[in-house]
Amino acid sequence: MKILLLGKSGQLGWELQRSLAPLGELIALGRDNPGGDYTRLDEVRCTVRDIAPDVIVNAGAHTAVDKAESEPGLARQLNTLAPAMLAAEAQRLGAWMVHYSTDYVFDGSGSTPWAETDTVNPLSVYGRTKAESEVAIQQVGCRHLVFRTSWVYAARGGNFAKTMLRLGKERDGLTVIDDQIGAPTGADLLADVTAHALRIAWHRPEVAGLYHLVASGETSWYGYASYVLNTARKYGVELKVAPGAIKPVPTTAFPTPAERPRNSRLNTRKLQTAFGLTLPPWQTGVARMLAEILEK
Repeated sequence: MKILLLGKSGQLGWELQRSLAPLGELIALGRDNPGGDYTRLDEVRCTVRDIAPDVIVNAGAHTAVDKAESEPGLARQLNTLAPAMLAAEAQRLGAWMVHYSTDYVFDGSGSTPWAETDTVNPLSVYGRTKAESEVAIQQVGCRHLVFRTSWVYAARGGNFAKTMLRLGKERDGLTVIDDQIGAPTGADLLADVTAHALRIAWHRPEVAGLYHLVASGETSWYGYASYVLNTARKYGVELKVAPGAIKPVPTTAFPTPAERPRNSRLNTRKLQTAFGLTLPPWQTGVARMLAEILEK
C-alpha cells in the first residue's frame, strides 16, 4: 500500500506520520514541500499523479476559524477546492481518500449528539467550507473515509490545555465558557483510529463513508479547563489561580468573528460498530497529553 499524506506538519499530520507508517510506503508532504501547498493546486495535482498512491490522506486544512471569516476565498481553496481535487484524483487512480471534517458543519442546536445522517447547517465560513468538502467528495464517488471530529488537541504545538496552564500561572481568576459542549479529542487517537479503519477498509470496501470520530463522554470548555488545572495541581505545578477562582460564563461573554456551535456532541455508534472499536473517555487522552507536557 502506497500512502500519500498531505498536511504532515499539523498536529494531526504529525501523528498520522507515526500511525500510517506500518501500513506500507508512506510519502508525507507539507505546505513547505514541492507539491504540498494547497494554494497551488495544479502542482499538488501533478504530484499526486507522479506518486500514484493507493491512498490519499488529506490532513491539510484552513483551521483558523475566526480568521476564515475575513479570508473566505482562501478558506474555500484549502477546505473545499483542494479536497475536491484530491477526490477526483483518487477516483481517477482507483485510490482511497481519507479526509477530516468537523462538528462545525452543524448549527449546535439542541442537546442530542449529532448523527451522520443529520442535516448540516454551518454557522461560519469554516463550517461551510468543510461541509462543502464532504459533499464534493461524495459527489466525486471515490472510495473514501471522512471523519468528522471536534476539539482536537495534541501535546505538540499550541492547544487549549497549554493556554489554561499558562493563564493559571499568571492570573488570580479565570472565566471560561460553559455553554459549549463537546469532547476533547487527541490527534493521536484520530491518527490511530484512521490507521485501524484504513486497514479494514482496504479489505472491506463496503465500509467506505462518513463517520463521527471523537473521544467518548462530554464536557464544556469550563469543565475541560477545570480538569486540566486540577490535574496540574496533582503534578505539583504552582498555579496562581485558586480552584474556586475559575468562573463559568456564557458564550456571549467572549464575542468572536465566527459563531461557535453550542452542541458539538457527536454520536460515534456507527464508527464503533463498523470498525469494532471502543473509544476511550476524553479524560484518558487529556491526562496522557498533560503527563507528556508536565513530566518534562
